Amino acid sequence: MNTLTLRIYLSIVAVLLLFAFGAGWLFQREMAQERSRVQSAIDERTEAWGDLIQRSLPGTEAPRDEQAAALAEWSQRLRIPLALDASDGTRIGASETFEQGLSDGRRHRAAVKLDDGRTLWVLRRGPPREPGEARDGTRRGPPPVLSLMPRGMQSGAGLAAVLVLLFVAVAAGAWPVARGLTRRLKTLQQGMEAFGAGRLDHRVAVSGRDEVAAVAASFNQAAAHIEALVRSHQSLLANASHELRSPLARMKLAVSMLDDAPPTQRERLRREIDTNVAELDALVEEVLLASRLDAQQKLDPHEHVDLLGLAAEEAARVNAQVDGVPLVVSGDERLLRRALRNLLENARRYGGDEVTLVIDRQAGDALVRVCDRGPGVPEAQRERIFEPFYRMPGHAETAGGVGLGLSLVRQIAERHGGSVRCLPREGGGTCFELRFPA
Repeated sequence: MNTLTLRIYLSIVAVLLLFAFGAGWLFQREMAQERSRVQSAIDERTEAWGDLIQRSLPGTEAPRDEQAAALAEWSQRLRIPLALDASDGTRIGASETFEQGLSDGRRHRAAVKLDDGRTLWVLRRGPPREPGEARDGTRRGPPPVLSLMPRGMQSGAGLAAVLVLLFVAVAAGAWPVARGLTRRLKTLQQGMEAFGAGRLDHRVAVSGRDEVAAVAASFNQAAAHIEALVRSHQSLLANASHELRSPLARMKLAVSMLDDAPPTQRERLRREIDTNVAELDALVEEVLLASRLDAQQKLDPHEHVDLLGLAAEEAARVNAQVDGVPLVVSGDERLLRRALRNLLENARRYGGDEVTLVIDRQAGDALVRVCDRGPGVPEAQRERIFEPFYRMPGHAETAGGVGLGLSLVRQIAERHGGSVRCLPREGGGTCFELRFPA
């Protein structure tokens, strides 16, 4: 049996038991107080009757027959069975209903001591005698708790049966609740185990609106993020391995030819080696940056960056024209600089000499447009060019680059809460539109 299921179930049962015992104790206490109040009221009435009858009875010097007749008259007038004993305990007289009423379990005797030594016995109705209580009200043993219950529950068997039925009903109803809760937790556990075993596409069912459903939804979100991260790293590693082969192969060939090459060709081979080393260095740098951005879904902007000033610095490196309005955005200056640099270098590489960069405000956002007069990007390729290591057909070997520049631009824009898209330029060419919250 699952430990959590048993613990939840036993907790419910324990609370039920405590509630039952507490309710029973309070009920018994209330019944005892009610019994005490009833008894006090009856005693007060008995004393009042005794005082009234004592004032009306003949004295002890009167004949016993006269005392008995007066007692019978008061018994009839008050409709109460009465009896009178002398000071020595001998019976002076009693009403006809007195002896008959002694056999009724709902009546019992109450003694009222008169001032002249006589004893007046009143047979009255009152709370039922408890086991161990004599007819004269004296008690031979301790009162059982069950006698304080209503008449239908005065027997211990009846009360025990009610408590057992209540306990069984609630315990039986609590088990499906505890089992249903832990079953969903068990399903969640199995889903986590399957995900941990390598099934990255596995998700758990989300049912209900409670905390367990919230945990399941959070697990699915985390699993989706981890799956995307792992897939991205796998793709990045595979593509980077492929991209590393070309410069390494060219370097290996150049190094092998360097010793046997004539002096006129050695300088060219050295330049080829330097170019390949630079390409490898750029590839490693971009792979590391892409990996870091994959692990960080959203940045915490902490710097205020002058976008126009940053654009002017980067445009000067490639001799591009800059225009626009001063705008300040919150973000990582180094990453924003890298995004602008990649767009400008990409425009210079594919678009020729006419490269422009314009900064403007649009709908409360900072808008950066980097445009060129190159051959343009076909509509079917305008989304694919932002994929890692993707190169347009016909540009793989002629334009250079490693195919990560535009992918990094999109990642940087998204981490800053922005976006990037590729649009055609009027009159020919391409415009890359980068948008940030201003």
